[in-house]
Amino acid sequence: MATVKTLVCLANSRKNAGRCVAGMVDGGSRQWIRPVSTRPNREVSEYERQYADTSDPRVLDIIAVPLRHPQPRSYQSENWLLDPHYYWEKTGRAKWDTLLMLEQHPKTLWINGHSTFHGNNNRVAIEQAHTLPDSLKLIRVDGVTLQVHAPSATFGDTRLVVDAHFRYAGCTYILRLTDPEYEQTYLAKKEGTYELSESFLTVSLGEPYEDYAYKLVAAIIERAKI
Repeated sequence: MATVKTLVCLANSRKNAGRCVAGMVDGGSRQWIRPVSTRPNREVSEYERQYADTSDPRVLDIIAVPLRHPQPRSYQSENWLLDPHYYWEKTGRAKWDTLLMLEQHPKTLWINGHSTFHGNNNRVAIEQAHTLPDSLKLIRVDGVTLQVHAPSATFGDTRLVVDAHFRYAGCTYILRLTDPEYEQTYLAKKEGTYELSESFLTVSLGEPYEDYAYKLVAAIIERAKI
């Protein structure tokens, strides 16, 4: 028997061959839910997340999502197993005022101090990650700089990626962007940096990878575009 939760969609981000969809329960409770599949990495397929007209959910859609039961996994406490036998239903669209009600004010984005060569405060050692109570945050920042570059070019890998540079609560972050809309838009541009104005960011702590959990910018919501 499916349990239907109505969510403000705050991420539909790239994850393996599918997506990572997440949102907060509509109504201001700030309860996060991440619908997940039974696959090893729990990504959601196009078929599993589509509306009856086969369109894909977008960030800020208000969605009725059929779920089976909570399925927390370590720090990803927000996971709920989705019910693949039902379509998702769009019931409305959220506005900037909705985001202001849902905004979170964490003192930091989990644990800082671990960085990669091209990142900053962008990962958490897995043994520390397992002590964390959650893996999703919705924060507001004054601006974001997107950097389009090929981090492994010196090793012959010329593939471009997009990193998000921003400051939050006095700390500097450089995190990989997995928001497909922004990623595709900026990968089509030349290498360089691009400035965005005031925005909400959905930041996610991803699946374990080589002894770390990486912080990802799963969605960018620019005030200027709403």
